[in-house]
Amino acid sequence: MFIRSLAIGVTIASAGTGCAVAPTREASREDVLDRLLPSAVQIVLENPEGRRFRSGSGVVIAARPKGQVSECFVLTSGHTVADVVGQKAIYLLFGRQRGAGTKEPGSLVAYRSTADLDLALLRAESEDCVPVHPAAPPRLGETIWVVTFPWGRNLLLARGIVSQVNGDSPPGQDVTPRLMVDASVGYGASGGGVYNARDGGLIGLVEGYRTARVTSQGTEPPWYIDVPMPGQTLVTPLSDIRRFLAETGHSELMLAKPGSAGRASR
Repeated sequence: MFIRSLAIGVTIASAGTGCAVAPTREASREDVLDRLLPSAVQIVLENPEGRRFRSGSGVVIAARPKGQVSECFVLTSGHTVADVVGQKAIYLLFGRQRGAGTKEPGSLVAYRSTADLDLALLRAESEDCVPVHPAAPPRLGETIWVVTFPWGRNLLLARGIVSQVNGDSPPGQDVTPRLMVDASVGYGASGGGVYNARDGGLIGLVEGYRTARVTSQGTEPPWYIDVPMPGQTLVTPLSDIRRFLAETGHSELMLAKPGSAGRASR
């Protein structure tokens, strides 16, 4: 199994009265990564000829035993799959932290691709289905890991902090604060998991990143490029994920407790 238990030390005082309990040992970085990396999934979309035309990132949120494999539920961004329903093949690559991974056919269960909700729920069957566990609400400045598959290539692990949290807009401003981290991401990272570095719990999914437009000077015809703004990666929080699952009739997938059917044993 990829899940490692935290060791709890208990010390009994040999002199005097009472007993002292040693604090819980913090998980090492290796323990946390062992816990979270197996939940990262690469998503590949292929046309009828079998050629890849788009890729994305995703996170396993639940699993149900089904014979020798597990029925695996994966969250990703809605815009990744919004225009492929019934037209393109969806594949999920599990176990990419070990290399090429295993490629399994997937199906689209539900999706939303709107201004306020950009999520999709996919389903596949796999022996490498290891769900994540939800994290506590993130704190400003909290250290995080981001796991994505930019440009449809290998797994990329990035470290950063929570740089903005949800809240009310200051008076006189129209822009609502978002959940944001300062880890940089690229094309194909949408839907990738954002995890706290303390215990590997899921904070949310990469939604996208803010860009700055750079325009040409003195050229004909004029041209421009949109450049990602460092440190401004937008994240879909667990509150929106729970709302999406509730609205699509799958709220039970976020309620599974460790050791229940929501976690596949290895």
